[in-house]
Order: sequence, then C-alpha cells, then structure tokens
Amino acid sequence: MATLRHQIIDAAKQAGEIMLKAMDISAKQQEKSGDYNLVTAYDVAVQDFLFVSLRKLLPEAKFIGEEVGTDTPTPLAIGYSFIIDPIDGTTNFIHHYRHSCISIALLKDAKPEIGVVYNPYSGEIFSAQAGQGAWLDNEAIHATAGKLEENLVGFGTSPYYRHIPHYFDGTFAALQKLYPHCQDLRRSGSAALDLCDVACGRTALFFELILSPYDFAAAALIVKEAGGVATQMDGSPLDYANSVSVLAGGKKAYQEYFEIMKL
Repeated sequence: MATLRHQIIDAAKQAGEIMLKAMDISAKQQEKSGDYNLVTAYDVAVQDFLFVSLRKLLPEAKFIGEEVGTDTPTPLAIGYSFIIDPIDGTTNFIHHYRHSCISIALLKDAKPEIGVVYNPYSGEIFSAQAGQGAWLDNEAIHATAGKLEENLVGFGTSPYYRHIPHYFDGTFAALQKLYPHCQDLRRSGSAALDLCDVACGRTALFFELILSPYDFAAAALIVKEAGGVATQMDGSPLDYANSVSVLAGGKKAYQEYFEIMKL
C-alpha cells in the first residue's frame, strides 16, 4: 500500500500539470444541475487522465468521479474503488483564484485505504494510508489538540443548494453560534483543502451541511490519520455512497462544537 500511495501521488502531480497549463478556462465551462454548479473541459480532462493512469495501477478497481464516464454511482461493497474529484474548487479554478485541488481516494470493501489531495498551485500534497498516518509532502501531520478559542474555523456554504432553506439557514445559524467561540472564520471554496487544513492544524474545525463523497473521501481519511475526527454533523459515520454533511476537527474542537450547538 505504501508503494501504491506514492504511485497515486505521482499520478496526481501529473494531472496537476493539466490545471497549471489551462487557458481560456471560462470559455470552456458549462453549468450542471444546481446553483452555480460549473464544470470545465479541464475537469473532464483531469478525470480522464486519472482514470487511465490509475487503472494501470489497479485494473480491477471501479472508478467513481464527479464528471461523466464513471463505472458506478457508489463505491462497491467488495473490492477496490477509486473516488475522484478531478478539480475540487472548480469555481475558484474558473476565476483564477488558485485554490483548487485534485482529490483521490482508494477504498477497499467500501472503507478508505489511501487518500491523496494535491494543490498544484502551492505544490502541497497531502496523503494518508489507513492505520499508517498522514503526511504533508513527506512530513507527518497532526490535527490540533487546542481549543476553538485558540484557532480558526473553516466552513462551506453548500452553494449548489443555496435555494434550500435548510442548508442556507442552517449554515449561517451554525456560524453565528461558532463565531464568538473561535479566533475567526475561513471560507476557501475547496472542501478537500479545508479538510486538509484541519489535518495539519491550520484550522481546528470544518463543517459543511452537504458534500458529495468525491469532495471528502480522500481528505476525511487524511484528517482521521492525522489524529482528528471526521463524521457527519450529527456525529454519525460518513457515508461514502451518498451526499452527506461533514464535520471534522481536532478532538477537543470537535467536542466543543456539540457543546456550543446546545447553547
């Protein structure tokens, strides 16, 4: 598995070149279902490249990606499945915001085994292997053990579901409760990178009311292997076959979240 993790990292770095060389991005975009849910020709190109490259490593694996052309809509209960977000943070990518990433998770029997998240703009590569730890580049990383009052909190706004009051109102109601108890709030536009920020202690907590498995599958494993916690917002386990809420944090901050929500 360690060799396979490095091979997946190599594939992610090669795919990142497609993003770095992208030109006329806004001219090659179209809208999918949902508010401002955009896809570009580069999302498809990165996914196609990864499907070809990773299939050489594990020919028997199934492939689940955000864009068209996936093998199956959900991870298999038996065997290997790749869950891929070719460009997490497509809206950032379109606007040249330079905060987007490639996310690759490998599941075995529906449980995450390897997670890789690569930001080609910063050159940072986060990775994890089940039971072995998490790394930023080649250095081990750890979620913070600190309190919320000493740290930043990241969040997502579920922009594709902004027309649904539950997600819109719920997000900002939670922020109103959390804001007095932390140093400040951060919204980046890439859930995978937000989760990696939790894993390396840049933030103490992250939440979003609804995310797809390709948004969180790789990064949630990275958080857990860094000593943090990643669940749905009610504390139940993440579901890698469906869109669910995500709450992740260092153990202390994660516990504080539930205490604050009761106030």
